[in-house]
Amino acid sequence: MTNREHRLLMDLLDAGSRHDPYPLYAQLRERPIPMQARDGVVVGDYDTCARLLRDPRLGTDRSLVAGETTGRDRLRPPTFLSMNPPDHTRLRGLVSKAFTPKSVAALAPDIQAVIDKLLTAALAKPEFDFAAEIAYTLPLTIITGMLGVPHEDMPKLERWSRAFTMVLDPVITFRQADDSQLQSIRDARDEFAHYFARMIAERRADPQDDLLTRLVQIEERGDTLNELEVMTTCGLLLVAGHETTASLTSNALLALLRHPDQFEALRRDPSLVEGAVEETLRWDPPVQITARTVNEPARIAGYDLPSRAVVLILLAAANRDPAHFERPDDFDITRERVPHLAFAAGIHFCLGAPLARLEAALLLRSFAERVREPRLIDVAYRDHVNVRGPKRLVIGHSGAHS
Repeated sequence: MTNREHRLLMDLLDAGSRHDPYPLYAQLRERPIPMQARDGVVVGDYDTCARLLRDPRLGTDRSLVAGETTGRDRLRPPTFLSMNPPDHTRLRGLVSKAFTPKSVAALAPDIQAVIDKLLTAALAKPEFDFAAEIAYTLPLTIITGMLGVPHEDMPKLERWSRAFTMVLDPVITFRQADDSQLQSIRDARDEFAHYFARMIAERRADPQDDLLTRLVQIEERGDTLNELEVMTTCGLLLVAGHETTASLTSNALLALLRHPDQFEALRRDPSLVEGAVEETLRWDPPVQITARTVNEPARIAGYDLPSRAVVLILLAAANRDPAHFERPDDFDITRERVPHLAFAAGIHFCLGAPLARLEAALLLRSFAERVREPRLIDVAYRDHVNVRGPKRLVIGHSGAHS
C-alpha cells in the first residue's frame, strides 16, 4: 500500500467525507489495495467485487472484520450473515420461509397505511425532517409490527438497532473504537437478548399471528431454529429491515430533490418509481461496503492472503464503475436496468431486498403524489462509514396535492 492509498482509506473513514465519498471511491477503485492494519485487501472495481461476492473460497466471520474478541465478550452472537455453508444454507433456508414474495406483497396495504399517516402528520407543518419523522419511522414500524413487538417498545429497538449498526462499520478494522462505543454495543446486545428471550418464551407458550411466532414454529424435516438462532435472526431483521431501508429512502429522496428534472419525471409518471429505487441503490447505496474472510490460504485479487484475512468489498465504488455503467456518476431513473451490487450477490444476497424495495417504492410514489413543491432545507449525514444516509433531512413544501 502506498502512502496515497493509505491516506485515501483513512479519508474514507473520516466523518467529514460522508457528504460525498464518491471521489474517494473512484480512486480506490483503480486497483486492489493491500491493507496495512492487518492481512487483507480492499477491492472496488465491479468485475472483481461481483466475482468475490460469489467466490466459495471466501466466507463471512464478522467477528474478525470487527476485531471482536471471542467467547462471552463478543459484541454480538452469530447470525447467518456470519455463517458459512452448511450452517448458512440451513439457517437461511429456514428463515426465508417467512420472506416469500407472497408474504412480502401481502404487506403492501399495511405499509401504505403507515406511509399515509406519516405523510399527513408531516404535511401539517411547513417543514419536516423526512429522515427522522418518516424514513426511520416507517421501516421500524413495519419490522416491529411483523415481529409482534408492542408499539410502545419501538424506541428501545431503535436504540438497539443504532448500536448494532456500529458493528457493521469497517472502522474497527483499521483503528479500535473507543471504550464508550464498545460499551454501548455490549449494553444493547445484553438488553436485546434479555428482551427477546422473554418474547420467545411467551410465543412458545402462547403463539400469535406474527413473524416471531413463525420463526419459533419453523420446522422442516425435523429441523428447527433454536432460541439463540431465533434471537439473533430478530437482531439481523431489525438492522437489515430498519437501518438500511431508512437510508435507502432518504438517499432516494435527497437524490430526487437535487435532480429536480428526475423528481418531476417521477411526479408525472409514477410508473418510474421502481427505476428510481434501483437507480438510488446503484448511485448511492445504503450499504457501501461489505466484508468477506478467507477460508484458507488463497490468491485473492492478485495477493496471496492467509487464512482469516479480510477482504473489503467497496460496493459503492463498484456501482459507479465506468467500465460497467454508462455515465456512472449521473442519476437517471430511466436508466436501463443493469445489475448493481447494492444487495451484494451470491449466497449472502440480501434476504430482505423485496421488502426494502417495496417500502421505498410505496413511499417515493406517495411523496411525489402528495407533496407540493418540496424543497431541500438542510441535510446532515450520520457518522457511519458503511451504512450511509442522512440523519437529518429537512424538507419544506407548499402544501399537499388534493
